[in-house]
Amino acid sequence: MRQGIRSREIDMINGPLAGKVLLFSLPLMLSGILQLLYNAADIVIVGRYCGNASLAAVGSTGALVNMIINVFMGLSVGAGVTVANRIGAGDRQGVHRAVHTAVTVSFLSGLICGAVGFFCSRTLLTWMGTPGDVLPLSALYLKIYFVGMPAIMAYNFGAAILRAMGDTLRPLYFLAVSGLINVGLNLLFVRVFHLNVAGVALATILSQVLSAALVLLCLLHSDSVCRLTLRELRLHKRELREIVRIGVPAGIQASMFSISNVIIQSSINAYGSVVMAGNAACSSLEGFTYTSMNAVSQAAVTFTSQNVGAKRPERISRVFGVTALTVSVIGAVMGGLTFLLRVPLLGLYSADPAILPAGALRMHFICLPYFLCGLQEVTGGMSRGMGQSTVPMIVTIFGTCLLRVVWIATVYRANPTLFMIYITYPISWIITGSVHLLCYHVVKKRLIRRMAFS
Repeated sequence: MRQGIRSREIDMINGPLAGKVLLFSLPLMLSGILQLLYNAADIVIVGRYCGNASLAAVGSTGALVNMIINVFMGLSVGAGVTVANRIGAGDRQGVHRAVHTAVTVSFLSGLICGAVGFFCSRTLLTWMGTPGDVLPLSALYLKIYFVGMPAIMAYNFGAAILRAMGDTLRPLYFLAVSGLINVGLNLLFVRVFHLNVAGVALATILSQVLSAALVLLCLLHSDSVCRLTLRELRLHKRELREIVRIGVPAGIQASMFSISNVIIQSSINAYGSVVMAGNAACSSLEGFTYTSMNAVSQAAVTFTSQNVGAKRPERISRVFGVTALTVSVIGAVMGGLTFLLRVPLLGLYSADPAILPAGALRMHFICLPYFLCGLQEVTGGMSRGMGQSTVPMIVTIFGTCLLRVVWIATVYRANPTLFMIYITYPISWIITGSVHLLCYHVVKKRLIRRMAFS
C-alpha cells in the first residue's frame, strides 16, 4: 500500500520529518484559523449589532459546549489513531473496517450528544450562575446549536479519517466553503431578519451540514483505501474496541478539562456581563494560537501512530523533537503578537470600551506563556500516538483539571480576584507538561522493549 501512496497523502514513515510535519500541520492550522474566524464573526456580529448580553451569551457557552461534546470528539481522535495505525501497518482490510466503524460511531455520537445538549443545556447554564440578562439568550443559542450535532460529528470523524492518511487539504477546502456561507448567513439572519443569537446558531448548523456533506461525499467517491460504502456501515468489534480504548480516555480528558473551565467560567460570571463579554472576546482571540498549536499536536499523534504501525520506533524521538520545537515557536510568536495588539484586537469585538480591561488582564496570563500549553499538548499527544491514552488522561485530570478546581475552591475563595482566576492557567500548564514529558519517556521505552520481543 505504501508504494501506491497518492499525491494528497504524506509518507510519514520514510525520509525527513520537519518539512512533512509542516506540510501536515499548515492546512490543519489554516482549517482551525478559518473556523475561528467564522466563530469570531459570530461573536463580532452579535457584539456589534445585538449588545453585550448577546455577546456574553454566545461567547460564554464554549466551555459548556466542550464539556458535553468532548467525550464524543475524543472518539474521533481514537478513530484517527486507529486508521493511521492500520495504514502504517499496510493492513487494507483493517483500514476498511476502521473507516466504516468510525463513520457509524460518528452518527450514533451525534444523535446522543445532540439529545443530551438540547435537553440539559438550560439546567447546566443555571448551575453555572449565568446572569439573568444572559441566561435566556444562552439557552436558546445552545438548544439550536445542539440540533446540528450529528453534522458536527460527521464532519470531525470524516476529517479525522482523511488526516489519518495525511490528507489535510480537503478538510481545509470544505471548511473554507462552509465557513464563508456561515458568515453570509450570520449577516442575513442577524442584520436583515433580526434573529439575534438564534440567527447565529442557525447559521452555524446550516454551514456544518454542508461541511459534513462534503467530507462524506469525499469519502464515498475516494479512490483510496479509505473509500466509504454506505451499505457496509457497521461496528466491527476489534476496531471499535481500539477506537474506544484510545478515544474514550481522550474524550474524558478533554471533558474533565472543560469541567474545570466551566467552573472557572462560573467564577467569571459572578463579575457580570461586561467582564463576561471581555473574557469571551479574549478567549476568541486566544483560540487562534491554540488551534495552531493543536495542529502540531495532531501531527505528533498521527506521525507517531503510523510509525508505530510500521514498527519504526527509532523515528518517534525525531517526531517529538520536531513537533516540540515547532509548537514552541508558534505559541511564543502568535501569543506574543496577540498580546502586543490586544487593544485594537479586543476593540473589534465591541464598541464598548468597558470590556477592554477585563480582556487585557486575561491576556497577560494566557497569551504570553501560551507556548507552555502547546508543549503540554504535544507531549500528551505523543503517548496517545503510541497507543497509550489512559496515561495522558490521568495526568491531565490531576495536573490540570483537579488542580484548577482545587485552586478555585481554596486559593481563589480566600482572595477572589480575576488575577487569582487567570494565574491558574500557566501554573497548570507547567505542572501537567512536566509530568506528560516523564510519561512520554516511560511509554516510549516500554514500546521499544515490546517491539524488540515481538
